[in-house]
Amino acid sequence: MSEKPTYEELEQRIRDLEKTNAEHKQTEEALRKSEKHFRGMFKNAPVAYQSLDEHGNVLDVNQTYTNALGYTKEELIGNNFGDFLHPDYVDHFKTNFPKFKAVGEVLGIEFEMLKKDGTIIIVNFHGKIQRNDNGFFQKTHCIFQDITAQKLAEKEREKLQKKLTQALKMEAIGTLAGGIAHNFNNILMGIQGRASLMMLDKNTSNPDYEHLNGIEEHIKNAVELTRDLLGFARGGKYEAKPMNLNALIRNESRMFSHTKKEVLIHDKFEKNLWTVEVDQCQMQQTFLNIYLNACQAMPHGGDLYIQTKNVTLKEKGIKPFKIAPGRYVKISVTDTGVGMDDATREKIFEPFFTTKDAGQGSGLGLASAYGIIKNHGGFMNVYSEKGAGTIFNIYLPASEKKVAKKDPEPDSKGLQYGQGTVVLVDDEKIILDVGQKMLENIGYRVIVAGNGQDAVDVYKKQKDEIILVIMDMIMPGMGGGETYEQLKALDGDVKVLLSSGYSISGQAQAILDRGCSGFIQKPFTMEELSRKVREVLDKDKGNDLLCH
Repeated sequence: MSEKPTYEELEQRIRDLEKTNAEHKQTEEALRKSEKHFRGMFKNAPVAYQSLDEHGNVLDVNQTYTNALGYTKEELIGNNFGDFLHPDYVDHFKTNFPKFKAVGEVLGIEFEMLKKDGTIIIVNFHGKIQRNDNGFFQKTHCIFQDITAQKLAEKEREKLQKKLTQALKMEAIGTLAGGIAHNFNNILMGIQGRASLMMLDKNTSNPDYEHLNGIEEHIKNAVELTRDLLGFARGGKYEAKPMNLNALIRNESRMFSHTKKEVLIHDKFEKNLWTVEVDQCQMQQTFLNIYLNACQAMPHGGDLYIQTKNVTLKEKGIKPFKIAPGRYVKISVTDTGVGMDDATREKIFEPFFTTKDAGQGSGLGLASAYGIIKNHGGFMNVYSEKGAGTIFNIYLPASEKKVAKKDPEPDSKGLQYGQGTVVLVDDEKIILDVGQKMLENIGYRVIVAGNGQDAVDVYKKQKDEIILVIMDMIMPGMGGGETYEQLKALDGDVKVLLSSGYSISGQAQAILDRGCSGFIQKPFTMEELSRKVREVLDKDKGNDLLCH
C-alpha cells in the first residue's frame, strides 16, 4: 500500500497543475491570435485563394477572389469551380481535375474565367493538394492572379512589333524595287532611243513602220510596269499640289462606275475636307488600283462604300508607320467582297503578290498604291476577314496651303529642233550612245561625259559654248547633286536638265529646289526630249522651270 502524499507534495501538485493550465491558456491564446492573423492574411491576400473538395466544389474563398469575379462568398461556396470557367475550358477542367488530385500539384497554368457580369479574365493558376496523415485527399489549396491587363499589353506589343516588322520589310523591298525600276528604265531608254531613231526616216508605208510602232507600244507598257514599281518604291511622286480630294475621288468614282456597272458605289464626303498636297495622277492611280481590287473581290457585283473624313492622329498607335502625329485626311474604301484571310492580308502590299491566276495580273496594283501613299507622307492599312469584305483606310497629312489652280496642258507637238553644244552626262554607255544620236538628230552638237567629274572638267574648259547639261541623277563617285553644285559654282546661270530612271522626288526634287532647270524621266521619246530641251533653253536665265 502506497504512502499518502504529504501536504507539501499536494500543494506542489496543485501548483504544477495551475502552471500547466496557464501554459495551455497561453498556447490557446497564441493559436487563436495566429489563426486570426492567418484569417486576416487569407482574407486580404493580394492573390485570389480558393479551396476545393474532392469533386471540385468550392469550400472557401478570400476577398480578392470575390472581387476578381464579382460574386459574393455565398454565391461561390458550394458551386463547382467549372461553373466559373469560360466554356472553352470546362471540359479541360473536368478531364484534368482527377489528374491534379493524383499528381498533387500544378503550377503556372493559364486559362480564362467568367466574371458575374460575363466579362472574361485571364488568370495564372497554382494549386496544391492537402492530404491527411494516411495520405488521403482532404482538399485543394489554389491561388490565381488576374493577368488580363498584362496579356492584353503583350498582345498589343506583339501587334505593334508585327506592324513594325512588316513596315521594315516593305521598306527593304521598296529599296530593291526602286533599284530594279531604275536599271530597267535605263534599258528601256536604250530600246526607246533606237526605235525613235529608226522611226525618223520611216513613213506609214514602210514595212518596218508597223513593227517599230509595235516596239514603242510595248515600251509604253513596260514603262507602266516600272511606274508601278517606282510608286511602290516611293520614287514616283512627280508634282504635288494642294487639292481637295473630294472632287478627285468623286470624279474617279463616277468614271469607275461607268465601266463596272455591277458595282454600286456609295459615297459620304466630309463637307469641309482639309487640303492635302498630292500628285493628282498618282492619287488617281491609287484609287483606281483599290477600286479594281474591290471589283475583283466582288465578281458577281456588290457595294463599294467610299468616305472621306478629317481626323487628328495621336502618337499612340502610329509609331510603326513612321509618321508624325497631327491632322490627316482619312479616306476609307469598303467593299462587300469575299474578304481575305490573315496570310493573304499580310502580303497584299508586296510587289508581284497576287491571288489571281498566272497571266491575269502583275500583283503591282496595291503595292504601287501603298508606295504612293507612303511617298506622300501618309500610310495605308487594311482590315479584312474571309467572307466579310475588306476596308482600306488611307491617311494623308493635311496641308495649310490653298487649293492650287489647274495648269493648262502643253500644246506643242512634234520634234522641236535647235542648235548649240550640249553636254550629256551618264555612267551608262547605252544611254550615252543613244542619247548622243537623238540629240544630234534634232540639231545639237553633243559632248559626252561618263561621270560627274568629267562633266565638270568639260564645262570648265568650254562653258562659253555649252548651252545645256543633261545629267543623270544617280552616278558613282560624284552624284547628280554634287555635280550640279560644282557646275553652278563655275557658272551661276548654268542650265541643267536632270534625267533619271527614278522620278522627280527625293534627290531630284532637292536639286530642282536649288535652281536646277528641269527634269525628264527615262525612258523618253525623241519628241519628248526635244520639247523638254527647247522648254529649258527658251526660259529666261534665272527663272526656274516647273517640270511636269
